[in-house]
Amino acid sequence: MLGTTDCRTVLEIGPALGFVTSLLVNVGYEVTTLDRAPRSFAYPDVPHLERDICELRCDEIPGYDAILCCETLEHIEWERVGSILAKFRESGAKNLIVSVPYMGFQVFFEVYANSSTLRQYFSMKKLLWRKQFRPEPAGGHQWEVGYKGYPLGLWEKRLSDSGWSVVRREFTEHCRSVFHLLKAE
Repeated sequence: MLGTTDCRTVLEIGPALGFVTSLLVNVGYEVTTLDRAPRSFAYPDVPHLERDICELRCDEIPGYDAILCCETLEHIEWERVGSILAKFRESGAKNLIVSVPYMGFQVFFEVYANSSTLRQYFSMKKLLWRKQFRPEPAGGHQWEVGYKGYPLGLWEKRLSDSGWSVVRREFTEHCRSVFHLLKAE
């Protein structure tokens, strides 16, 4: 998704073990990472900001073409996510890429066959839109799109209410996450 934009500078929120960071650097992006903890990997040419995104001010992250925030926002209480998205918008970033877990209704069937093996895979995610999400202890998932009270449409409304417009939406294979490419309105 990032490759479809004209972005060069990227703020990566929650870099974890640095896999995405290394991919971004290797294709030529100027990357800065941000996490509430010290970085757990060595990458001397990539600056790191040690901040909690719940406490972050927009003037602490100015000047990035894009913010990449994947599999992070679901760890924050639903009521606080809108203000974080608005801070990202107020920072002046032109683009935002977010991904969150998606547990919507899905059916998947696959057959793989050759002369020596036959494998079948069938998956059907339950009707979670009827099931209440149970927040995990502090630091764990506080919500997920697809559960009762968190439909995809409400998530996209939260994104647009924060000053972003959806350019593109994609689901991962065997859909576990939904990604959005957003542009500043």
